[in-house]
Amino acid sequence: MLIALSASYGAGGSVVGPRVAERLGVPFVDRAIPTAVAGKLDVPLSQALEHDENVGSTLDRLLKHFAPLSATYASGPASEALMGGDPYHAATERVIAEHADSGRGVILGRACAVVLRERPEVVRVRLDGPAERRIRQAMRIQGVDEATARERMSQTDRAREAYMRHFYAADPHDCELFDLVIDSTALPLDTCVELIVVAAGSRVSAG
Repeated sequence: MLIALSASYGAGGSVVGPRVAERLGVPFVDRAIPTAVAGKLDVPLSQALEHDENVGSTLDRLLKHFAPLSATYASGPASEALMGGDPYHAATERVIAEHADSGRGVILGRACAVVLRERPEVVRVRLDGPAERRIRQAMRIQGVDEATARERMSQTDRAREAYMRHFYAADPHDCELFDLVIDSTALPLDTCVELIVVAAGSRVSAG
């Protein structure tokens, strides 16, 4: 029971992920990732969080430096110089792989579907939906107003897409990366949980 869960802003990944993990009786792996990265690099947790994909401060700097190159999402030698080889990214990949080695868990974000794409036992799931519906759902989930949700969506979606394109030359909207893509703004989140649980059970049965 190993799920690699990707979710755009407002798609409900932070709600669906823990519920799926609870239903399957496996760990939910999200904030444990930067904690483990901090341990591997022997740096304060606050420093690891600054470089975490789900926080995005490093990506914000990347986007600001390379705004004229937004079409290519800062790929190439200049971005490599900016990221400085990024030991945080390398450590994040190692942590994801180590969690996957256990064979159990729901891993959220950080391009985990790409990191684990060579592992046939992993069910790779994407939650997404139209922007306006994601904004409304984010407002409900996070208890924020529309302006705040729009600003967070703009920053978060751009940062995560930059992360995928910069490190993996991949498009997070590419359906070939996933076994299951769900519009989690069109279906109740509890239904999304059920679909993922069924998919996970089918993978185990097929194996």
